[in-house]
Amino acid sequence: MLVLKFGGTSVANAERIQQVTAIVKRRLPQAPLVVVVSAFGGVTDALIACSAQAAAGQEDYLAPLQRITDRSLEAVRELLPMQVQSGALAQVRMLLNDLEDVLKGVFLVRELSPKTKDLVLSFGERLSAYIIAEHFKHRGLPAEHFASPDLILTDRNFGDARPDFAATNERIKNRLGDREGIAVVGGFVASHAPKQEITTLGRGGSDYTAAILAAALGADRLEIWTDVNGMLTANPRQVGDAFTIPVVSYDEAMELSHFGAKVIYPPTIQPVRDRNIPIHVGNTFDPEGHYTRIQQDIPATSYPVRGMTSIRDIALLSLSGPGMVGVPGTSRRLFGALARASVNVILITQASSEHSITFATRESHLAAAEAAVNEEFAYEISTGKVTPLKVESGLAIIAIVGENMKNRVGLSGQMFSALGSNGVNIRAIAQGSSERIISAVIEAGDAGKALNVLHEAFFTDTVKAHLFIVGVGTVGRVLLTQIAEQQPWLLDQLGVDLKVVALANTRKIAFSEIGIDLADWKTQLENSAQAMSMGEFVRQMQAANLHNSIFIDNTASAEVAQFYPQILRANISVVTPNKIAASSGYAHYRTLKQTAQRYGVKYLFETNVGAGLPVIGTLKDLIRSGDRIHRIEAVLSGTLNFLFNHFKAGTRFVDIVQQAKAEGYTEPDPRIDLSGVDVMRKILILAREAGYEMEMADIALKSFLPPECQETESIEDFYAQLEAHADHFDALRQAADDKAERLKVAAVLDAGQASVELRSYPQGHPFFELHGKDNIVLFTTDRYREQPLVVKGAGAGAEVTAMGIFADIIRVVNV
Repeated sequence: MLVLKFGGTSVANAERIQQVTAIVKRRLPQAPLVVVVSAFGGVTDALIACSAQAAAGQEDYLAPLQRITDRSLEAVRELLPMQVQSGALAQVRMLLNDLEDVLKGVFLVRELSPKTKDLVLSFGERLSAYIIAEHFKHRGLPAEHFASPDLILTDRNFGDARPDFAATNERIKNRLGDREGIAVVGGFVASHAPKQEITTLGRGGSDYTAAILAAALGADRLEIWTDVNGMLTANPRQVGDAFTIPVVSYDEAMELSHFGAKVIYPPTIQPVRDRNIPIHVGNTFDPEGHYTRIQQDIPATSYPVRGMTSIRDIALLSLSGPGMVGVPGTSRRLFGALARASVNVILITQASSEHSITFATRESHLAAAEAAVNEEFAYEISTGKVTPLKVESGLAIIAIVGENMKNRVGLSGQMFSALGSNGVNIRAIAQGSSERIISAVIEAGDAGKALNVLHEAFFTDTVKAHLFIVGVGTVGRVLLTQIAEQQPWLLDQLGVDLKVVALANTRKIAFSEIGIDLADWKTQLENSAQAMSMGEFVRQMQAANLHNSIFIDNTASAEVAQFYPQILRANISVVTPNKIAASSGYAHYRTLKQTAQRYGVKYLFETNVGAGLPVIGTLKDLIRSGDRIHRIEAVLSGTLNFLFNHFKAGTRFVDIVQQAKAEGYTEPDPRIDLSGVDVMRKILILAREAGYEMEMADIALKSFLPPECQETESIEDFYAQLEAHADHFDALRQAADDKAERLKVAAVLDAGQASVELRSYPQGHPFFELHGKDNIVLFTTDRYREQPLVVKGAGAGAEVTAMGIFADIIRVVNV
């Protein structure tokens, strides 16, 4: 005997019912079948709407009733040939007339009792089961319709009736036990025997009906057919990488379904578990695809966790007070009051001091729970022994489940570390004594992110990083090219999946949570209808709430930099070549560093000094390993190095500056580079990273520019003054040539004092052979006292700067 259950999506229309028929045909040669069907998809909701409108005295209750009528009659016409339709149509119309009579009574008395509501809702399964049985007969299948109220007997708890298993099992065996062919039964609907009152089995009642039948008949297998490929490691609507779990134990399936996995209704498992009947959960629309088998004994797996799930619309309630400590019966009173109020408690946790008890329930039960507890403890609250119930709403429960979690050291630490690093705040934690499940209460808005984080942590070797990029100029464009070219290698070799989900220039924002196609990003950005606003960009980034989010600022904008604190507080890491934030006031610099540390994210700015050169990273490694910095001497401007390397006898300094600007080595306004401010910012950042509390005003700047050049109001005036002071620059060059030395703008940090000035260096000094736009940094430390540690290479240019940004991105991902 096989029992097959098909849900509402599986019997939503004639086409889908044909797919159900094909599955039933393939099973029929194996054994006699019992086929349990839900109401046609959407009909139960329509019946709820009908009855509610009728009870409210709204005459338009007839509109959804007419839709149910039309749909039922249409199903008969589509599923049965013309010559056999008349009898079926008559039977269906009779049922629909009965339904209309019941609803008319509800309308007239303006009342919908639980008993009457069960009667109304029963028509969905009664109609679908009859029509599908007739369709099976038409297709040549040996099918017979059996009314489920004649098989399953319950108490009078309308809306969530409890079966009388002894009487039910006897009925089922007597009527279905020895028969061949196919018995078609409507799910969800049962009856209370003495008066044949219609009852229903509650949410997921069709699954429960199938399990009751399977257990009573000693079936070889119960098959639950739905619209997904079995039980998945997580909800695929929330976790794109979720995959089918091949085998789970009864206990694991019960835990997963209790905490929100909707593939199977929790009570379904108990009847078949008692008889050790396996459950097959498959996809009606992919019958040969992956499925899940639920059984007693399961094979070993390398995964410590079998699956994870979540429940939304959760409220957390806490009862606390000194009057609870050492007082017997407090828990009994609390949960007794909740039980009397029919409040279902989902999660419980209690402080070891007995000072407080916290529990979670559905938000729909919140008012009843609050009233029941405050009434029960009214005396203790009035005397101050217990505080009024503390209530938090807008929460969710996430849970990880697995038999392999038992005695697995560090599993909870791995779970909470993964959540914490992504800013998921945990309100309450519970772990059963079986060690099969760990659950936590979190903000509802964080549920999707939490599931993705945990799924990555426990099921994949891949780490996703979501990139939000502002600035697609010269450096930004190169960075996007580098990411696109390197994505396959990163995924294959490091398990890193980089997704650019947002781009912005000064005019527009392009946003896509599934990732922007980097082969066509310019078109997507250009075609975007959303105007650029940094505030809006940050708002959308926070609202997306994606795990492993990284904000990349490729600009030199002070406006963008002012959003860094807000971004870090949203648990989003910041990577930037923008020097403004790190070289701003020391207090702000420290705040950024501390905020990143507090929120478990990173603020990385390696490219602030030396573009792609590992200058800041090397400095940090020296300090972390216990070395002590005595002196830093550096040429930190690729632009200035280019200028003085090309400024030779027979050339004009103004011409070299114009050449550097034309070749992209200077800022659009070359005064920024020649003023020395950029170099001051870089040595300031190094000083701070070395541990010095220093401001820009503490750096001594000896400018090589005449005052007239520094005071110009336009770039044209600046060039004019450079030309007017040609003798000044020639004199600087000639003085160096006379000593056979070379000019370099050097930054020096020595014993806590910092300076920037133009100096000449002799042959043999590391700075003498510095060519092109290269940078160089000399670290003199305890360990590198006699011979400084040298970091040297290209210190400017889009390629190396983008590479440095890219490297920081990978550092954030932690691989």
